[in-house]
Amino acid sequence: MPVIIAVHVATAILSVILGTTVLFAEKGTARHKWLGRLWAAAMFATALSSFDIRELNPGHFSWVHGLSLLTFVSVGRAIWAIRQGDVRGHRLAMRGSFIGLVVAGLAAVATPHRLLNVIVTGWFA
Repeated sequence: MPVIIAVHVATAILSVILGTTVLFAEKGTARHKWLGRLWAAAMFATALSSFDIRELNPGHFSWVHGLSLLTFVSVGRAIWAIRQGDVRGHRLAMRGSFIGLVVAGLAAVATPHRLLNVIVTGWFA
């Protein structure tokens, strides 16, 4: 597995774990804020690493990279919202970002011939 894909998968898995933890943590606590900052950093790392992965459209960006741009906007919006005291806007943007992360992961596993699909189907073969 190329290093950049390993980094991308690792940060995505970390994002799922941290995101799940933050969703169930008591809101507004120091723990929630600390884990949320780690989650945002992991999300940014996941999105950033995607720009070096160009397998769907070899050598070029694909529609998937648009989702990475959306991640930057959504997580950035959530950070901006909470700094403005807009808890509802923060919650909506964070939940949307997390749902997008999970859907993207499921799509990567379900799409035939993508590396994660090959790995997962190989485990069950």
